[in-house]
Amino acid sequence: MRKNLLLAATAAFLMLFSATSLAQPPQGPPQGRPQGAPQQQGVRTPPSRLGGTQQPNGQEAPRMTAEMTEFYDPVPPTVTPGSFDAKNQNWGAPSDAIILFDGTNLDEWESVRGGEAQWTVANGVLTVNKRAGDIRTKREFGDFQMHFEWCVPEGIQGSGQSRGNSGLKIGGYEIQVLDGYDNPTYVNGMVGSVYKQTIPLVNPSRPNGEWQYYDLIFTAPTFNKLGQYKTKPRITLIYNGVVVLNDVEIIGTTSYIGIPPVDQNSTYKLLLQAHGDPSEPISFRNIWIREL
Repeated sequence: MRKNLLLAATAAFLMLFSATSLAQPPQGPPQGRPQGAPQQQGVRTPPSRLGGTQQPNGQEAPRMTAEMTEFYDPVPPTVTPGSFDAKNQNWGAPSDAIILFDGTNLDEWESVRGGEAQWTVANGVLTVNKRAGDIRTKREFGDFQMHFEWCVPEGIQGSGQSRGNSGLKIGGYEIQVLDGYDNPTYVNGMVGSVYKQTIPLVNPSRPNGEWQYYDLIFTAPTFNKLGQYKTKPRITLIYNGVVVLNDVEIIGTTSYIGIPPVDQNSTYKLLLQAHGDPSEPISFRNIWIREL
């Protein structure tokens, strides 16, 4: 809204300035110009001492002031940032965030198979239960900022997609979570990728046994009356403090096989994947989200 007010005010001033600055000079030759000399349309003299612009008719156009580009409404709401947790070496959620997991319960989650989420909560950590399957949020979200942390267990076995595999699925759009430390795989399926679509810019993975974190900003798609994308979803992903996806357009749902189809939704439940690979399960903590 604030951006629209600024644009409208600027446009109105420019229209006023153009109308006065390009005004037609009075009929007949102005003083000092010989009779019959060609008349120059819209010619302005240099700015006056007052900062305005002297017009051919002798009047001064409105001059720009600092106040014309200063806005005091609407005032953004105050948000208290999260405090630093020295024990876990991480930051807590801001005051306007929805806490999805605070280390104590799974009240915000459900099983995709129906009923309560059955992953393991212990010592402030949420660990994947592969037999219980995927879990998802009970709420739906559109545009949002999200933070979560995860840890691949030290000494994990396997390789490629069969080592520390999970994922965040925003409806049909998957952001890959995978062991990225010395674990080669196809690059559009590695950690930090939009799965099977976009390769991350860099790989800032920490060694196994250390906590990794994602901060992501998701913009939901919009659709025309035919259900086609009007604007496609976009995502920015910061991985361990490093930008790996920079305002990337997601071209469609992230299919394992085939061309990405259209997902005709603008709000989504968020899913954490219990991948079927045989490696040891990964863990999550400090999950929160802000609606934008």
